[in-house]
Amino acid sequence: MKKQQLNLAQVREFGNVEFLARQLVEGFITGLHKSPFHGFSVEFAEHRLYNTGESTRHIDWKVYGKTEKLFVKRYEEETNLRCVILIDTSSSMYYPEQNYGKITFSVMAAASLAYMLQRQKDAVGLFTFSDAVETQTQVRSTPSHVHKLFSNLDNLLQQPMPQRKTSAADVIHEIAEKINKRSLVIIFSDMFENAGAPDSSRFEALFSSLQHLRHNLHEVLLFHVTDKQTEEDFAFDERPYEFIDLETGERVKLQPGQIRTSYQEAVKEYFHELKMRCGQYKIDFIEADIAKGFDQILTSYLVKRTKMR
Repeated sequence: MKKQQLNLAQVREFGNVEFLARQLVEGFITGLHKSPFHGFSVEFAEHRLYNTGESTRHIDWKVYGKTEKLFVKRYEEETNLRCVILIDTSSSMYYPEQNYGKITFSVMAAASLAYMLQRQKDAVGLFTFSDAVETQTQVRSTPSHVHKLFSNLDNLLQQPMPQRKTSAADVIHEIAEKINKRSLVIIFSDMFENAGAPDSSRFEALFSSLQHLRHNLHEVLLFHVTDKQTEEDFAFDERPYEFIDLETGERVKLQPGQIRTSYQEAVKEYFHELKMRCGQYKIDFIEADIAKGFDQILTSYLVKRTKMR
């Protein structure tokens, strides 16, 4: 399956996320028809895969004749999904600065999911947050509502880099109280809150808030957004750099080789613990490298949706 590539700097210049999302999703669906994931596509809103052992009464034999796969006709109550998308807008999400890569990637990924949800006749809402809730929409499926959501994403794409720290734990607790019906909650964040805290405490507040979502019976899909080449592999040329913390403004001058090994070990440990904690709380954790395109996002969403049926 061909990956959907999109230059993140050009996304900011073009600025029409609804148009770009439509192109991404339509290309992705075309790719599904030519891939092992073919069963995900066909008619999203009208069919689901047949589960062995259930009644054959509602199998669509016309679709079987075309695809040689068993699909069951779905009724309206089976198709309705409520999805709430959360985007971290803290300063660290505006890295790398040359294209504001992580936030640009997250905006386009959210737009693509919103377009796919609209295709599936599902309801979608949006929260953006840093140390407070920045944007909040209702959760609806009407075209006018989704168009407004795209406008919110367009506006986010055009904003300059803010000076905002992350308080994800407090904000997610607040959002959990605002979502009053069982939903799929999709989070885009680099998860760098309290990264420098002691191992025993750095995740406690964050996972308390994520557990709050699970306690309220929401499904949670967490996309851990990173620029893997630099943030994980620390693949910088061997020359002097001044590294700047985008949230605190702290500056450090050094050559990458001086700390590369210790940095890689610390980051690997941090990411591993984050992934293990998500598994413990039954939160779907997806590594989202901004260099790998958007198929990873759309495929993970479809896998999650299939599990929820």
